[in-house]
Amino acid sequence: MEAEHGSWLNWIYRVEIAGRRLNPDLFPPHVPVAVFVALVLCIVGYVGTRKRERIPRGLQNALEMAVEGLERLLSTQLGPGAARFVPFLATLFLFILCMNLAGLIPGFVSPTANLNTTLALGLVVFLTVQGYGLVANGPLGYLRHFAGDVRGLPLLMVPVLVIIMFPLHIIGELVKPFTLSIRLYGNIFGDDSVLAQFNEMAPRILGIPIPIGLPIMGLALLVSFVQALVFTLLSAVYLSLFEPQHEAH
Repeated sequence: MEAEHGSWLNWIYRVEIAGRRLNPDLFPPHVPVAVFVALVLCIVGYVGTRKRERIPRGLQNALEMAVEGLERLLSTQLGPGAARFVPFLATLFLFILCMNLAGLIPGFVSPTANLNTTLALGLVVFLTVQGYGLVANGPLGYLRHFAGDVRGLPLLMVPVLVIIMFPLHIIGELVKPFTLSIRLYGNIFGDDSVLAQFNEMAPRILGIPIPIGLPIMGLALLVSFVQALVFTLLSAVYLSLFEPQHEAH
């Protein structure tokens, strides 16, 4: 479907690099849209913070309000130490949200309606969580996390519990990026498919389609926000599970 309809960024396939053009099969239309979204976010962030003022106004004020709101929300999952995760999680939320919304703009596609994109996002979260767990807890504390809580158990029961729980925890960690990816992909792909069907069925007056899909568009806006938020909050939960104080409770 992407290759057929493409997006406004399909002009890149006519650009020659070292005498060769980009192959849409290896560099499908959702990829340039994702890159475009990332560039827009970088530009907005640069413009909004290049001349920071003590009393923020305009774009700086909007960016600070967004970051502070996310930090307050994330602190409910991560506690007082949420501030150190805000740059990663806020970037993740804004990137996913903008990619979700891109598909609602005529002439674009949602990168998150492609499973490759959501799997890449899930893999980034997985590596970040495992890396944080290893650094924050050390090798022994990291492995202890997979063994489960054995405090208070009879000594003879400890090896049995470890043998049972260790592979289960390993499987659970490996499954997390896939559940994150499939949930986001399924919801955004479903929204985009429904909107596409409504647009195709729209009656026309003098060749102009009647926007019967506007109510669905409002629902799609809500779903785009909620799915970005769910992905981010679940990532925060996975990080919180490796907090050193979590092991201590």
